[in-house]
Amino acid sequence: MDLARKILWDYSYYLRIERAMSPNTVEAYTSDVESFLTGLGVQPAEVTTGDILNYLAATDQISKRSQSRRLSSLRSFFDWLVMEGDRPDNPCDPIDSPKLGRYLPDVLSVEEVTAIMDSVDLAKWTGKRDRAILETLYGCGLRVSEAAGLKISHVYLDEGFVRVVGKGDKERLVPMGEMAVKAVRTYLEARPEPYSSEYEDVLFLNRFGKSLSRVSLFKMVKRQAMAAGVAKEISPHTFRHSFATHLIENGADLRVVQEMLGHESILTTEIYTHIDSSTWQRAILEHHPRG
Repeated sequence: MDLARKILWDYSYYLRIERAMSPNTVEAYTSDVESFLTGLGVQPAEVTTGDILNYLAATDQISKRSQSRRLSSLRSFFDWLVMEGDRPDNPCDPIDSPKLGRYLPDVLSVEEVTAIMDSVDLAKWTGKRDRAILETLYGCGLRVSEAAGLKISHVYLDEGFVRVVGKGDKERLVPMGEMAVKAVRTYLEARPEPYSSEYEDVLFLNRFGKSLSRVSLFKMVKRQAMAAGVAKEISPHTFRHSFATHLIENGADLRVVQEMLGHESILTTEIYTHIDSSTWQRAILEHHPRG
């Protein structure tokens, strides 16, 4: 193993074990660092601020959000090197992150959500599964990885809630709407035998009786959106975002939505649900002691 590969392996181990980051985040960070180090010609301990600026300038055709993520990855990597005693400073410190605009993904209307749900062919067991997945993504506001990883033992249909293992292995309880409960019940009645005992407790199975992948979920969502005639660019995350937005629009408390989504900071929830300032202003003025 050459030095660069060993450093990357050690860094990824640090992210996985000590920082308890998700596999997707670890992959993104290490991929960014590997891209930077490839062809650089100097060891990480010798990298200068100029090297990083030149690298970012060479990738100025990508979005500001992607540039900001790459800089964040490099900042984390060099912080780790400083912590390990392999360099005295972080060359990213003098560099400001690109100014980002407010990121507002597409939101589905309630009618579009209904159209996508109704577009699923329930004649096959896979259709019943897909309907249950869609109802769970939307009705519980789950991340795609959370939906793909759901266990039967974590779904309490009689009580109407699901135990979700989210980022950093943090658990939360999320209420299930009636439609989601009904869809999951219907799917479980048609659920095929798992491939082996390893998949006995996996809720959503693929046609081989194994765990359904994130990629399969993405493809299914896009397929059903096309079938429903929804032209927006959507993904499984769109259902989570739409769920939160509709809750807020219907008067749900922001902190309740924060708990359901598993956000550590309420600021994340506020941005995520894109509450406009007039809504906040009206709510504050209506309850202001000097109003």
